[in-house]
Amino acid sequence: MDNTFLTLGASNHTKKERQKEDYYATEPKALELLLELEKFNNNVWECACGEGYLSRVLKKAGYNGRNSDIVDRGYGEVYNFLDITNQAWNGDIITNPPYKYAQEFIEKALFIIPTGNKVAMFLKIQFLESKRRKELFRADPPKIIYVASSRLNCAMNGDFIKYSHNSAVAYAWFIWEKGFKGDPIIKWFN
Repeated sequence: MDNTFLTLGASNHTKKERQKEDYYATEPKALELLLELEKFNNNVWECACGEGYLSRVLKKAGYNGRNSDIVDRGYGEVYNFLDITNQAWNGDIITNPPYKYAQEFIEKALFIIPTGNKVAMFLKIQFLESKRRKELFRADPPKIIYVASSRLNCAMNGDFIKYSHNSAVAYAWFIWEKGFKGDPIIKWFN
């Protein structure tokens, strides 16, 4: 049974040591594909930027970026996105948050952006589960969910060479538009 949970990427069932800050870098291709489908505000905050994999994609695409992470990984400012002094951002937010704090990142992001702005989070499909998140989805439903048809990778500590194998984890881009009420649209990409 443990092997099933390991294959599914269930972090609470793995015998492997999780990365301390839950740093699993996103394959840049994931954001490149999203930017072909969605337009964002010119100002974008990548608030869990790690080593800058997604930040570089945003910069190359012409977005004005703020880049931060709770740990200095050599890219962006050191800043705790969930800090209580963080009260406003006049732009959109795009990130792969630490999974164990994903709901907190979403709630914070939706709190600090203006109505009509977007939050894009790269998350496991299983994020759709759980009674606690059900309340989040009722109060603030995503506007659209882009499910990755082909597997995309997230690499522990940004080590894409070591973790370049095909992942058994299914990911999606969850897109919120602050103020949206209604049923999410589900689309597939790649």
